[in-house]
Amino acid sequence: MEDLDSSPYAETAPQAGAADGEPAPAKRVFIKTFGCQMNVYDSERMGEALAAEGYVATENPADADLAILNTCHIREKAAEKVYSDLGRLRDIKSARAGEGKETRIAVTGCVAQAEGAEIVARQPAVDLVIGPQSYHRLPELLTRVRSGEGGLVETEFPDEDKFKALPSRRPAASVSAFLTVQEGCDKFCTFCVVPYTRGMEFSRPVASLVDEAKRLVERGVRDVTLLGQNVNGYHGEGADGGPATLARLIHELAAIDGLWRIRYTTSHPRDMSDDLIAAHRDVDKLMPYLHLPFQAGSDRILAAMNRKHTVREYLELIQRVRDARPDIALSTDIIVGFPGETDEEFEETLAVVRDVKFAHAFSFKYSPRPGTPASTMDGQVPEEAKRERLERLQDAIDQGHAAFNLASVGRTLPVVFEKPGRREGQLVGRSPYLQLVHADAGPELIGQMVNVEIRAARANSLSGVIGTSE
Repeated sequence: MEDLDSSPYAETAPQAGAADGEPAPAKRVFIKTFGCQMNVYDSERMGEALAAEGYVATENPADADLAILNTCHIREKAAEKVYSDLGRLRDIKSARAGEGKETRIAVTGCVAQAEGAEIVARQPAVDLVIGPQSYHRLPELLTRVRSGEGGLVETEFPDEDKFKALPSRRPAASVSAFLTVQEGCDKFCTFCVVPYTRGMEFSRPVASLVDEAKRLVERGVRDVTLLGQNVNGYHGEGADGGPATLARLIHELAAIDGLWRIRYTTSHPRDMSDDLIAAHRDVDKLMPYLHLPFQAGSDRILAAMNRKHTVREYLELIQRVRDARPDIALSTDIIVGFPGETDEEFEETLAVVRDVKFAHAFSFKYSPRPGTPASTMDGQVPEEAKRERLERLQDAIDQGHAAFNLASVGRTLPVVFEKPGRREGQLVGRSPYLQLVHADAGPELIGQMVNVEIRAARANSLSGVIGTSE
């Protein structure tokens, strides 16, 4: 996680004009984003809502009139990290008050939803606590705070569609963008807090998503990643008024001129439908990359996790996907040390990793989440055993990742360049398989798709030379 003085949110926002035509003093907002891609998307949308109120982004919390911590409850000790940052923000707020400057502090996201009023009780410097379903009300709630209502907590699940209340997308900071299409989850995995912090599954209408994607493309976006806690469970309203599948949505988005690439994450094996597998075969704009968590290699542990699939079913599903798209790169999530996991069951997890040969994987030690069924299960695995298993798992994952990157050497891949590299005269972009690719090129190629001959593979990236533009 970044230090408090390093914010991943660094877009600029327009200033609002005063009533007499003179520019109003800029209000500055600092947003620190924890956790998943959906939180990144939510932070962007909060920034857009605040831009309409005259806020300009800052990366320095000491300059901020409003500081927001957009929190995640998935990682271990998530709440403790938030309270640590809140202590630093409290000190900044006090110092600015001594200079006659007003500072508001807001906590948003999943820790806000889970902790609610407890956040204000533990840290009275907090002015506002907002759950992930209510951040569209941020300007309204800030007005109430300014009028004297301190310590506001808004963690209900409102009936209205928050996306309809948000302003239009601002100019993109990159050629790639996230687009939330689905929120919440009905699966109730025993280790997961998502159903409690994000609620039940909700899918946005196809027409609304197509409109937002078109606006992103008009602003220079070429690569869109569709987001959802259970994205392939998408069932938004289609053109005929009935529910549409994620595959149907992908077909609709693929028809947008100027949109080159489509990806989606995160998926559940139980919702990997026939039409979605076929879309990987039939839709050229759908990239050959699939993130499909399996979590554990033991059927007994999978049942305890309430994953509703077996190892055999997962492996058969992987084979069907590879039959449809032989060059697909596979990514996954894995938990080690789930309650009751034995050494032999961990070895079964390693066997799946070696069998599938994932291009990438995210691996975690199990850590209890208050309120989830797994947190009270018998057989909690000792920390030392979890640490040793994670190290062995990550070694196996790294070997698969290195092999996948090495297999790219000698190939010519279409790369969409996103930004300058660390070295002068260098650009960084993404391959169809989501690999970072470095090549010597001028800034005029940022936002372009260019053929790159891959010459070398490193631990986390590729490098190559420019070929022929596409």
